[in-house]
Amino acid sequence: MARPGLPNEVRTFIVQSLACFDSLATIRDAIKKEFRLEVTPQSIEAYDPTKRAGRKLAVQWREMFDAARKSFLEDTAAIAISHRSVRLRALQRMAHKAEDMKNLPLAATLYEQAAKEVGDAYTNRREITGKGGAALQAVVTTMTPKEAADAYGSTINDGA
Repeated sequence: MARPGLPNEVRTFIVQSLACFDSLATIRDAIKKEFRLEVTPQSIEAYDPTKRAGRKLAVQWREMFDAARKSFLEDTAAIAISHRSVRLRALQRMAHKAEDMKNLPLAATLYEQAAKEVGDAYTNRREITGKGGAALQAVVTTMTPKEAADAYGSTINDGA
């Protein structure tokens, strides 16, 4: 679905932004700021092949959308905030600003969040260790059924 009034670079921007799940309002504001153009949310939505308004979207824009969406979903490394060091630097800037504003409760909250970040509170990784942080010891014991029954207090059915 061609939009004769929009330059191709604006169309490309719209398609790539929609593929990255940006909202219509966010895209509209970015176009206004970057390209100095007024674009309606409806005309932006026409470039989203996942919506009814974009069902007649030209193949070139649909392919660009699919490629951008795939790249966005697979490549979190390109998103700065996905890196711990970026988050810690941002928390540090916010904490210093909070201190300068004499907002000590906010600063304390930000320091606590940074401590959790460093302590892996925001990851799924958990380490299980033995006493004093030592490695866990695996002990394998071979017992006969009779010895196991004696050790664990159960009776054995000998099949009789």
